[in-house]
Amino acid sequence: MDQVFRKLDFRALGTDISVRIVVNGKAEGEKAQGDLKKAKNIFSSKEKIFSRFDPESELCQLNKNIGIWQKASPDMLYLIGRALYYNDISGGLYDPRVIEVLEKIGYDKDFKGKDFSKVELPPSFSAVEKKLGDDLKVDNEKIFFARRMDFSGIAKGYIVDQAAEFLKKRGWKNFLVDAGGDMNISGMNDEEKKWRIAIEGVPEEKLMLEISGKGIATSGISRKKWQIKGKKFHHLVNPKDPNNYSYELRTVSVVAENTENADGRAKTLVLMGKEKGLEFAKEKKIAAIFLDYKGNVFVSPEAKKYIHQ
Repeated sequence: MDQVFRKLDFRALGTDISVRIVVNGKAEGEKAQGDLKKAKNIFSSKEKIFSRFDPESELCQLNKNIGIWQKASPDMLYLIGRALYYNDISGGLYDPRVIEVLEKIGYDKDFKGKDFSKVELPPSFSAVEKKLGDDLKVDNEKIFFARRMDFSGIAKGYIVDQAAEFLKKRGWKNFLVDAGGDMNISGMNDEEKKWRIAIEGVPEEKLMLEISGKGIATSGISRKKWQIKGKKFHHLVNPKDPNNYSYELRTVSVVAENTENADGRAKTLVLMGKEKGLEFAKEKKIAAIFLDYKGNVFVSPEAKKYIHQ
């Protein structure tokens, strides 16, 4: 029997979400429709935990009570641990404390429809020098914020993985969960081949990936960038140099064991820049594809095995 897709598209996390399941026959199709709706509910429920724009979210509630120990959900506890991990392996380039800079440069609401013309900029921003572990602590089921935090840099990848885990537990082997280009890819497509994935900004005839059983995430500055009084900004703030914004790279895409891992690494590589990023990817065996603003594509050695020939 021919294999076909069952698909659900919706909006969450400030981006377009698409979940596809490969099915055989009517019965599987009906089961898939129910599971697609449940996968959508996962995005909705997790967004209520990690959103920095929803005043009722768990993150916003925690950010209102700085300087005291607070009880946190299992999802929050997990992602805080991962934030500390990515901060460590990136040499401090991944840092949830950049929320303070993001808000002051105008990114204090959902980016879609945001008006930056009335933003009043401070003269300058101070680099983050204090260790993250001094401002962000975990003790069993409780957490301590010495400063406000934002985990959106890895939350989207984590939520994609949670939806994928749900589908696996429901017995699905061939599916794709896509949140604005951050994907968890399982099994084969409806043609019983590995899923072919295009890289944002790169013509398909120039480069396509073939992926199965992996996560992929793309981080870059092609979508979320703006100007205030002639000065250019984007959402990837370097905590070590928050007054300057690099435009060397347009995007970096990373293939990893899951989407969260790809998400955390992709943002770090963008902030490192092309030369240091490629060197870091080679040293750490990260599968990464770099796209600069001249349209040049650079592929790390580890990523070459995913390129469609």
